[in-house]
Amino acid sequence: MYKSFHLTLVVSKLSHFLRHPLGILFAALTLLTSCNQHKNFRLLLGSENEALQPLIKDFADKKGYDIDFVYKGSVDIMLALQSDTTDFDGVWPASGLWITLGDQHHKVKYAKSILTSPVVFGIKKSLARQLNFIGRPVKVADILTAIRNRQLKFMMTSASQSNSGASAYFGFLYALLGNPEYITKDDLHKPELKEQIRELLSGINRSSGSSGWLKDLFLQGNGQYDAMVNYESIIIETNQELLRRNQEPLYVVYPTDGLVIADSQLGFVDRSGSDNNSDGKDKETFFRQLQDYLLSSDVQAKLLQLGRRTGFAGELTNAPPDVFRADWGIDTKKILSPIKLPGEDVIREALSLYQTDFRKPSFTVFCLDFSGSMNTNGGADQVKQAMQLLLDQDQAKRYFLQASDDDRLIIIPFNHDLITEWEADGNQGDSLKAILQRVTDLYPSGGTDIYSPVIRGLEAIKQGDTADHYIPAIILMTDGESNTGKTYPDLSKAWTANGLDIPVFAITFGDASDDQLNQIVGLTRASLFDGKKDLITAFRKAKGYN
Repeated sequence: MYKSFHLTLVVSKLSHFLRHPLGILFAALTLLTSCNQHKNFRLLLGSENEALQPLIKDFADKKGYDIDFVYKGSVDIMLALQSDTTDFDGVWPASGLWITLGDQHHKVKYAKSILTSPVVFGIKKSLARQLNFIGRPVKVADILTAIRNRQLKFMMTSASQSNSGASAYFGFLYALLGNPEYITKDDLHKPELKEQIRELLSGINRSSGSSGWLKDLFLQGNGQYDAMVNYESIIIETNQELLRRNQEPLYVVYPTDGLVIADSQLGFVDRSGSDNNSDGKDKETFFRQLQDYLLSSDVQAKLLQLGRRTGFAGELTNAPPDVFRADWGIDTKKILSPIKLPGEDVIREALSLYQTDFRKPSFTVFCLDFSGSMNTNGGADQVKQAMQLLLDQDQAKRYFLQASDDDRLIIIPFNHDLITEWEADGNQGDSLKAILQRVTDLYPSGGTDIYSPVIRGLEAIKQGDTADHYIPAIILMTDGESNTGKTYPDLSKAWTANGLDIPVFAITFGDASDDQLNQIVGLTRASLFDGKKDLITAFRKAKGYN
């Protein structure tokens, strides 16, 4: 109906303009503009599929659609599906698990697996050889032994924020529980499991909320990091870049008793009841065409070239050997045997326990801008709301951001000077609420010095003996440009002298200087989060990296 009406309108305009001396020109321009009007399709997806964007965009262009690619972590994808006002037309998480957890309104249709990728350990080949991991089956117990012997540290995304971390975590749980048919809630509360999983996760030296960003961090380290848990496809991408740099590649280790395979399900979000979705049927048709295109033999062959498996766990007889390289430990002949994920209630319990009992504790310093400009732009109120989300454990639980008993927290409000410093240990509600009240009582004034609080944060973490016991981070929240006090060279000198790998994540809002903050996150191998439109979301992302 829409296309028929649109064509009638074009013909009507054409007839009218042909009576005018310049009618032919006007008619041609009208027809050209009409034919080039693309519809919009919003696709919510994980960062691990960013490499496929050009492939999808080319197809959409031919079908008259512009794809709005929105990359979010697994928990954010889950929360978006739970919302009553979802504004996405398609959803593509790394695993159908997050559709199951999020699609409470049953809006997702036609979900199908487009590709698969096992979650594996990528370990520097020289270290893998030293650990005797090359050419033999490796169990989770072998990895745990290497961690106990202080031979292995690894990077992994947060199990409560990202699918690759969650997948590895569930694989660990299954292996440590002796590979039961299904995990139960009672299993999760066994004391011996808690002891072993905490030991295993103590081997993590850097975390993040995104699998793609973890790869970037590994490469930024320029050889400093030894191992990473990630998708096989991401390890392949990492090795391709290491090869270009003439650096040592990672060797892929598949934990034989705790392997999880991401099934990368693509689904259509039915918004037929939405007032802003009048062309829903057209979008549904386009989605089915896109899905068929991605599952076609030609595109599946292209996905193989990008390091994605195109069967769930079977032997890859047509895998390109220059991509799935045997000398990188990639096994295309072996039939992989993934574990069975538990039910939804057990998954939620396991993720909650990861956050409160199992994960390596966080040592986080929050540097909060309370300079005078924070009073004029409403920034102070936003910062207080963000801190309430973290310090109020009922709110934090919704986003899997709860504190653990062993976490350490320091809050440093600042303006042109360090206003004060508060510290809290663990997740005791009264202690956290007391600090929240102190933050709420703050009133902004004065100038802005963003460097002094960060330098003080580095000192506090150094004094806290964090090397083996915590995952440290500083989160700087500011709306302004530093205009007094310490300078970037002062911070650079302090960070280098500190000798610890402490990232300084920055959250911007108001008129914050991206130039100054980009210098800080670049130096400390961290990330900049834009809170100018949604500070709460930016804050959650930053905390999810710690």
